[in-house]
Amino acid sequence: MGRQFFVGGNWKCNGTTDDVKKIVSFLNGADVPSEDVVEVVVSPPFVFLGLVKSLLRSDFGVAAQNCWVRKGGAFTGEISAEMLVNLNIPWVILGHSERRLILNESDEFVSDKVAYALSLGLKVIACVGETLEQRESGSTMAIVSAQTKAIAEKVSNWDNIVLAYEPVWAIGTGKVATPAQAQEVHFELRKWLKENVGHEVAASVRIIYGGSVNGANCKELAVQPDVDGFLVGGASLKPEFIDIIKSATAKKSD
Repeated sequence: MGRQFFVGGNWKCNGTTDDVKKIVSFLNGADVPSEDVVEVVVSPPFVFLGLVKSLLRSDFGVAAQNCWVRKGGAFTGEISAEMLVNLNIPWVILGHSERRLILNESDEFVSDKVAYALSLGLKVIACVGETLEQRESGSTMAIVSAQTKAIAEKVSNWDNIVLAYEPVWAIGTGKVATPAQAQEVHFELRKWLKENVGHEVAASVRIIYGGSVNGANCKELAVQPDVDGFLVGGASLKPEFIDIIKSATAKKSD
């Protein structure tokens, strides 16, 4: 059985109430492939989670952009996984490169977050990826496999994990990994999972690509055999997000 295509829209730290209502209204009116072809999840800022959840079409999921590493308490400014469960938010993005790089979240910290979120029943988009310096030094696979290994050491069940490969050098830069570059890393990640976690997990886990995906390049990326979808940044705030969702049909017909 093929892996269901997955498209996530990460809105990052953008938007006002009016902006969010306009985006949701546009999404609600969009003609997209059915849920059996593509799973769509959007991730607004925390302050808009409830609003988006209440207004968004039922066939689209909602994700938080982060959550705290353990139960809530005296952690000013943090949002606990328990709060997301309470709000009926099914998904959370963890380990995004911006948090790893800007906020210095370590592989171990990210993996602890992933394990805790999963333990409460949340589904996780877990991000891995290398910087430009790491790619140019030839250490791409060493970096992404170490990030994946940290998660694998804390997690026994991968059913609720989507793995997002985000080459940091391609996020918001306009640079995109070529389809061949993306496929190569996705293939190697799946091979790593097969050798270190198990054949079933490797065959079933969706590995999605995130790094300046847009309406123009999504189809040629989508048809790569180990690319199971996208985590979309800036383009998820624009009409072309629908084109990216529709690229799932290229996968289906390939």
